[in-house]
Amino acid sequence: MQQISSVNNATIKKLAKLKQKKYRDDEGLYLIEGFHLFEEALKAGKKYQYILGTEEALDQADSEYEVDLSGKNVVLINKAIARHLSSTKNSQEIFMVLKIDQPKEFPFNYGKWVLLDNLADPGNVGTIIRTADAAGFDGVVLSPESADLYNPKTQRAMQGSQFHIDLIKRDLANVITDFQDAAIPVYASLLDRSAKQLPDFEKVPQLALIIGNEAHGISKTIASLADEKLYIPIKGQAESLNAAVAAGIMIYRFAWHL
Repeated sequence: MQQISSVNNATIKKLAKLKQKKYRDDEGLYLIEGFHLFEEALKAGKKYQYILGTEEALDQADSEYEVDLSGKNVVLINKAIARHLSSTKNSQEIFMVLKIDQPKEFPFNYGKWVLLDNLADPGNVGTIIRTADAAGFDGVVLSPESADLYNPKTQRAMQGSQFHIDLIKRDLANVITDFQDAAIPVYASLLDRSAKQLPDFEKVPQLALIIGNEAHGISKTIASLADEKLYIPIKGQAESLNAAVAAGIMIYRFAWHL
């Protein structure tokens, strides 16, 4: 174990920058925080570059998770550094630095997937991923313009689901073609009363479900590629549903095992 006591330490300065997307992209690393994500990463067998924690936090990691604290990649920090690294108001003072391991290629030829078309809000993106995981979906594909998977807000909203299902950033037009070539139907969720209503859909063993941007919905280009247009009936006077809520309704409608 090594010990660092200053926020001006070069390693701490470098790791603190990982709260910004530019530096995550440049370094190919990201930071997770808190015991729940720490535990989920360990369960998933993720190889970490660093574990950092205060004395109390590292003692807890040792007693609860039997983490080997003797390695040079385990760093004892003080509370000031923990506050400096933290993205929350009430830090649990335990951190892990992981490698960004986005797959370069992936065969979209099976399963149930959610496709996110330019979703901007990290909380919505993370919540949808967590919901897809809970419902037994195989993965989520994000368009390049969607919120960053490694944003601390996205990480907190996913609550460890990032370690359970496939998460991939890809051009959605190409991905939709891959699904259709594999005879997997693609459904686009639209705020359009003339579209086929959700209760009229039958459950299918495989599908890709497109969720659109919070303000603008699915782009016309992407919507035009879908096999079916889908509408969630709104009975009251609200104009629309929150994107993550709408996604949850649709995901569970198509969950094969329920």
